[in-house]
Amino acid sequence: MALDPSRRSPLMCLTQDRLDLSHAEQADALCRAGARWIQVRLKGDEAAAGSRLAAIRSVVQICRDFGAVCIVNDHPELAVAAGADGAHLGRSDGDWREARRILGAERILGGTVNHAGDAAAAVAAACLDYVGVGPLRFTATKAGLAPVLGADGVSTLLRQLDGLPVWVIGGVQPDDLPGLRAMGAAGAAVSSALYRDGRIAENVGAFFVAWAGRALNSTPS
Repeated sequence: MALDPSRRSPLMCLTQDRLDLSHAEQADALCRAGARWIQVRLKGDEAAAGSRLAAIRSVVQICRDFGAVCIVNDHPELAVAAGADGAHLGRSDGDWREARRILGAERILGGTVNHAGDAAAAVAAACLDYVGVGPLRFTATKAGLAPVLGADGVSTLLRQLDGLPVWVIGGVQPDDLPGLRAMGAAGAAVSSALYRDGRIAENVGAFFVAWAGRALNSTPS
């Protein structure tokens, strides 16, 4: 399997709980800002209220309207039920091969890689379309954060992944992107930084500009 290059985006945008915006409202704002890859990350209230599937379906529909890819964090069975494009699983969130069986061959499957053992497992599983490597630095978004890798640790894992496309995760900021791109990363997966100060359009734009290697105050072409 391979993630179709035409469906890749250098910026994977994660929705999050505990914002004033619902997950669907976050996805809408992100897509309006130019995001074309959304990961639905439901961990809290909506999940506890039993409305997880409905929330995911709402995000899927928004992504379809904008031509964006939508994947679901942790739950491949809900990704299928909601008609999402795929799912993303950490190493403690289920078996990657079982997730591939649930998703089938056509949907996207990503996995999280935090250390060399994870990298070896990702290559051996031979069922992932991409991996998220990190954390680059500390982030409060994820509970039970794995040890911080820093740029050197991320670079080392990239070399161990046998060409699997890598989106770097964990506290990534726009200024990090030129260096990550130079390492060979396919992009970055970002959450909190997208919502900072409620300036979603500006924040998303800053990441795209930085990935393209332009000055942050330049005008995108």
